[in-house]
Formats: sequence, C-alpha cells, structure tokens
Amino acid sequence: MKNEYDFSKPNLNDVLPPILHEISGLTIIDSSTIACIQDEDGILFIYNIKSHKITQQHTFALKGDYEGITLVNDLLYILRSDGVLFEINDYKSNKLKVKTYPTRVPAINNEGLCYDSQNNRLLIGAKGKINKNPQNKNARYIYAFDLKTKSLNQTPAYEFNVVDINLTAKMQGVKFVKKQTKKGGMVEHGFKFNTSEISIHPITHQLYVISATDHVLFVFNKSGILEHIEQLNPITFNKAEGLDFFQNGDILISNEGQAHQPTLL
Repeated sequence: MKNEYDFSKPNLNDVLPPILHEISGLTIIDSSTIACIQDEDGILFIYNIKSHKITQQHTFALKGDYEGITLVNDLLYILRSDGVLFEINDYKSNKLKVKTYPTRVPAINNEGLCYDSQNNRLLIGAKGKINKNPQNKNARYIYAFDLKTKSLNQTPAYEFNVVDINLTAKMQGVKFVKKQTKKGGMVEHGFKFNTSEISIHPITHQLYVISATDHVLFVFNKSGILEHIEQLNPITFNKAEGLDFFQNGDILISNEGQAHQPTLL
C-alpha cells in the first residue's frame, strides 16, 4: 500500500494553549473547529484551528483520566481510561446534557475511541494486554460499543498479535531499534503496539492505530490485516494521542506535551 501522507512535512503546526499541554484526544467538528480533552480534568474544549484559540470550554465530569473523544452526528462521546463513556448532548450549550455508560470493557486501560459509521458503533482501543494472564501478553484488542443498544459486544471487533505485527514489519523492511544488553550484546526491540488512539478513514474505511510509545502509525484494512506501517519522527510526534480525519481525508494528529509543547498536524 502506498502511503498518501507526507508526515515529514505537516501543512499545519500549531502550538496549543498551556491548558491543553496534556491533550489526550480530539475530534473534528468542521473545517475550522475541533473538540478536545486533556487527561486530567473532565473539561470539554472547543478549539478553532484557524484563529488558534479556545472558543468554549465546559465541565462535563469530575477529575479523571480522559483519553478519547469522537463526534457522532450531534453527540460527543468521551472515553475515560477505565472504559466509562460520557455522552454529551448540546455540547455548544453552557448546560451540557451528559449520560454515562459503564461499558465494562475487559481492559483496565483504554485510550482509543472512534466512530465506525458503517456499523453504527464506537470502537474502543485497549492500550495493552487486557489482564495479567501470560497467554494474553501479545494480544491487543479493539472492542465495539453498539450505539443502538448502548452496550458493549464482548467479542472484540479486532484482535491483533504483537508478534505477528513485528514479523510483518520485518517483511516490510522496518528497521528496529537496537539496544545494548547487560552482557554487552545488541538486541532488536520490536514494536510494543500499545494503542494510544484509533480512527477510521472516511474514504477508504481503513483503521488507523497510533502507538505513541513506538512513534508508529499502523494502517489496517476492514478485515484487520496490516497494510502499512508509518514510523513517525519522535521530535514532531513526541507523544501522539489524538487522531481524526477531515471529510476529504486530511489527517489531524495532536501530541501530548512532554519536553515540547503539544502540536497539531
């Protein structure tokens, strides 16, 4: 698969206000507006990427670890890391109408959230393995939350294996980082594939998965087959945790601030 984006030359590079230093998720509202969250406070931010300003902010919940946000028609859904979903109606109002759904997703740490319009569902990406069972060490899951029944399908929508992903990466010519062992030798370190955000391309319907710890963007087809691996510049994408698409297919990525200020692509 040929990659349609040049991640080395972003068309937009925007430094966000300090209050969004720990931005953890974003969703596109229209051509100039995004809704975003940061991972410590239950505050919804509406940000204009053309005027570079926060235009609205509303409290929707108490302090917590908020990791994902997505737009479904006129509703916003926000994911807390423990799997609880917050449904926000009339998000432009000062009096938000908020419903909560304890999805009971098996994973204790969840960071990816996106809308799957073709199947009328939300996809929830577990960051790492779902429990301490050694058999699940290399398993990574994405679950589906049905928007009609407002319930979680216990069977994962996607299941990935880290070993298989690393084998595919080697076949595609990816060069892994080599680190020195305690005995002085060198060993390759493959991808950990810890999901930090997910999104579905509006035209191709491919699933895009970012692993911030690896500085890698993975692209899967609708059947969950890995089609492309994009290694991201760790300076430009220091900790990519937000991902969404404009309707024309342009991609927007946000980075949580570390030593650098957070940026938008």
